[in-house]
Amino acid sequence: MPGPNLMGSILSKLTNGLDVGIVQMGSTLPTTNPPIRVAEEYAMLDCISGGRLVAGMPLGSSMDANLIYGIPPIEQRERYYEAHDLIIKAWTSREMFAWNGKYQKLGMVNIWPRPIQQPHPPVWVPGLGSVSTWDFAAKNDHCYCYLSYFGNNLGKTVMDGFWEFVDQRGLNPNPHRAGFLQLVAVSETDAQAEKDYAAHVKYFYDKCLHIPPIYLGPPGHQDFRSLEHGIRTGTTTRTAETFGRLKDMTFKDFVDGQFVICGSPATVRDQLQGAIEKLRVGNLMVLLHIGSMPHELTLKNIDLFATEVLPHLRHNFSEWENRWWPESLRHERQAVGA
Repeated sequence: MPGPNLMGSILSKLTNGLDVGIVQMGSTLPTTNPPIRVAEEYAMLDCISGGRLVAGMPLGSSMDANLIYGIPPIEQRERYYEAHDLIIKAWTSREMFAWNGKYQKLGMVNIWPRPIQQPHPPVWVPGLGSVSTWDFAAKNDHCYCYLSYFGNNLGKTVMDGFWEFVDQRGLNPNPHRAGFLQLVAVSETDAQAEKDYAAHVKYFYDKCLHIPPIYLGPPGHQDFRSLEHGIRTGTTTRTAETFGRLKDMTFKDFVDGQFVICGSPATVRDQLQGAIEKLRVGNLMVLLHIGSMPHELTLKNIDLFATEVLPHLRHNFSEWENRWWPESLRHERQAVGA
C-alpha cells in the first residue's frame, strides 16, 4: 500500500489497551526524503500505541525505488544505510545535531515526538536472502525477517545460510533474531479449505506475483557478494525458476510444496510447527489475507487461526527472551511459556 503508517495509526488506536504489537514492515528508507520523516512517524506510532511499535526498515524493491522513484540501483543500498544511521541517531540523540551525509544534508535534526521505547523501538529488517542484509541486521542487532512467498521448504536454504552466518560471527543464536513469512489458510476440514481458498491462492500466484524477470533485479540492485552467494548456492536460479512456473502450478502444487500451509486447524498446526522447527524462527509472520479473498472469508481465516492454531504454537522458544519485541509485551509470552 502507498502509506503503511496510515494503517499503523488506525491499528495503534484500535488496539489500545491490548497486548498487541504494531509491526510496520514498513516505510522504505531510500524512497523517503528526508528519512527523518520515518523517524518521526514511527515515533508517533509508538506514542499512539503506548510503546507497542516494531519498526520495520525495508530496503525496498527495485520496482519502487529504481523504476518508479528514479533512484539508481547502485545507490539504493548506500542510501539505505545512511538513512538507517540517521534515523537511529535521531531517536537516540538528546541534543539537536547537523547531518552531513552523502545523500542527506540537514542543518538541524531535532525530531518530535520521540518514541516511548528507549533507546528506540525494536527494528526488523525484511530481506530476500541477501548476505549484505544478514550482515547489516547482525551488525546492528536487528531482527532479520525473510519475506518469502514460496514457503518454508524453499526458504530453508536461506535460513540455514543465515544461521550459519550467525554462528560464524559468534553471535547468540537466539531464534527470535529471525522471522519468516508464511501464507496460511485455515478452514474446518482439508476438503473445505480447498473449496474456500483454492481460487484465491491461484489468483495470488497468477496475478499478484506476475513480475517480469527484468524488474526483479536490475544491475546494481544487489551488491557483488550477495549476487555471488546467490549464484553459488543456487538460490538465484531456484527463485527465477519458481517465478517462471507459477502460472502452471495447481492449488495442489502450492499446498504440497507448502507455498501455502492450508487445511484444517490440525493440519495447519502440524505443518506450521514443523516449519518453525525446521527454520528455527522465533517470529513467525503469517499472511492470512491472500489474493482475491473477500472480507468475510478473510475474517474466518483470521478467527480460525487465532483460536485453533496460534495457542498451540506459543510455546516455541519460550526459553529465549525476545529482545526484538516491545518490552511492555514480553510478559505475556513469558507467562504462556511458563
